[in-house]
Amino acid sequence: DSADKQKKQTVNPHIELQFSDANAKFYCRIYYAEEFHRMREEIMESSEEDFVRSLSHCVNWQARGGKSGAVFYATEDDRFILKQMPRLEVQSFLDFAPHYFTYITGAVQQKRPTVLAKILGVYRIGYKNSQNNAEKKLDLLVMENLFYGRKMAQVFDLKGSLRNRNVKTDSGKESCEVVLLDENLLKLIHDNPLYIRSHCKAILRAAIHSDAYFLSSHLIIDYSLLVGRDDATDQLVVGIIDYIRTFTWDKKLEMVVKSTGILGGQGKMPTVVSPELYRARFCEAMDKYFLMVPDHWTGLGINC
Repeated sequence: DSADKQKKQTVNPHIELQFSDANAKFYCRIYYAEEFHRMREEIMESSEEDFVRSLSHCVNWQARGGKSGAVFYATEDDRFILKQMPRLEVQSFLDFAPHYFTYITGAVQQKRPTVLAKILGVYRIGYKNSQNNAEKKLDLLVMENLFYGRKMAQVFDLKGSLRNRNVKTDSGKESCEVVLLDENLLKLIHDNPLYIRSHCKAILRAAIHSDAYFLSSHLIIDYSLLVGRDDATDQLVVGIIDYIRTFTWDKKLEMVVKSTGILGGQGKMPTVVSPELYRARFCEAMDKYFLMVPDHWTGLGINC
């Protein structure tokens, strides 16, 4: 009896749909369907119908500066980005997802600052052509486009590491066509610091520290802060991305090999480190990258 009760309580959170036409059979698995639906209702201004309508028209999208080799798509209205996920990432997210839903909905309801770029759905889609038996399956993650409706003058992908974190640009031009990295930013802010107002600095710092602590507590590493400077308003648009990969055995091996210097790196700390060390390095670097605008109170009271 207790086993039957437990089975009833353990409801499969994923929904599977199958349909077909004269030429092919189609398949879609919606991971954590109800949880994602509730979260989207909580955080999105548009309706669920608008979300589905956007996803129904997608095109290939070139993610500049990425090293993962992942395939990306974008909705035609530019509101959402879709990323193909390897199986290991899918499993990592399925384990992490319940904590993610709790964290995001809690932050929204309690008005706590967060800069996690929102993951809005994870799906497995596939088809089989009944004429030639050709088939394909894809695991896809849907996330918000942080730069929707904006024209970016510069875009940076920041990890807080200086190991292999430099992109060579043509004729020294820092174009929005290229996603720049940590070393590019440090060269830029040497002459043109990124100043933000004191209240913005406080909120950004609180959000980054809270988010990074949450991610490290679930053994997440390799995340980045995506930063864009809006050409029209000169505003900075930021969001933490790529927060799926956990500190698995292959990452531990990579950390050990890189820390020995066998693969070079000029004595710099490896990009891949333990979750806690990654968090500490990430938070420290972001504090240094964004400076507070000095005002007439700056420096007062230091010696009091």
